[in-house]
Amino acid sequence: MTRVLDGGGHEPQFEIRFCTAEDGVRIAYATVGHGPFLVVPPAWISHLELMWRDPAVRAFVLALAEHRTVLLYDKPGCGLSGPWQGRGTLDAEVRVLEAVVDHLEQERVDLLGVSTAAAVSLAFAVRHPKRVARLVAYGGYADGGKVASAEVRATMLDTVRKHWGAGSGVLADVFMADATGDEKARFASFQRDAVTAELACEQLEQCFEASVEDRLNRVATPTLVLHRRGDRAIPYRLGRDLAARIPDARLVTLSGRSHFPWAGDSAAVVRAVLGHLGAGRPERRGPRPVLTPRQREVAALVADGMSNRQIALRLGIRERSAEGHVERIRHRLDVHSRAQIAAWWARHNN
Repeated sequence: MTRVLDGGGHEPQFEIRFCTAEDGVRIAYATVGHGPFLVVPPAWISHLELMWRDPAVRAFVLALAEHRTVLLYDKPGCGLSGPWQGRGTLDAEVRVLEAVVDHLEQERVDLLGVSTAAAVSLAFAVRHPKRVARLVAYGGYADGGKVASAEVRATMLDTVRKHWGAGSGVLADVFMADATGDEKARFASFQRDAVTAELACEQLEQCFEASVEDRLNRVATPTLVLHRRGDRAIPYRLGRDLAARIPDARLVTLSGRSHFPWAGDSAAVVRAVLGHLGAGRPERRGPRPVLTPRQREVAALVADGMSNRQIALRLGIRERSAEGHVERIRHRLDVHSRAQIAAWWARHNN
């Protein structure tokens, strides 16, 4: 069974399919782009269809998809995947990743592990060193027990379990520190739509319990560690420590406070990831479109997920003027959607 989510215009199709993990658990996965596979395990709770509606997520993935076939999947219990057979653990998530990679029938893949998925990706690379060509660990850590104090962990779990509405907002503030109020509200809503409070607590507990400290010295895959210096979810010191423990790993420090790579300066993350994978910018067909300074300003706000009304308020112009700018940008870039504008901005970082 295949579902195709098409953004319209010239965007590549986001195709959702299904494979089976151990114990018959159904795993939903999606692919977009072309070239060697870049597998991106779920960093947190996920829902492929809902995530693809987010312009920031789409822009980030589409920028990578110009050079790689990007594969994302929903972990069991989340989104379109079936439920866990028992409680999820780090090793259980490694087995899910194994099932997805086995399904691809590829000799080797690249991995982009974000947040908790960095630990999953590193554990997979240790178990299957010949199956991973290159690995990027973004916003990761070696020991989840060091992410926060026991008191903070208990308070967070209690809030999410008893007050998922408030808890989802707290998590949005932490994960999306540099985002606007509307972006945080949208992400909080996404979390509530994707999973129940109980499952969200289980995912947080897995984050705090996950540890790969005893495996890092066996990582043989060329590894890039990316971390934002002001990351509010996973402290920068944990990313620096992670890089120090992996043989020959390279640490690249990025600016910003948002935890997820598609929030904030996503273009810097894309450049670093593609550079490590050995992928350059695509060859341009014809001259690069030229935008006016105001159009570049508007394009950047579109890439941040702002509506025409929000752009108008930010720039002190009328909403109809903001709409006109967006339409002229679409015409100049020869695209048909706001997501395509965001993708163009992420690629070129004007």
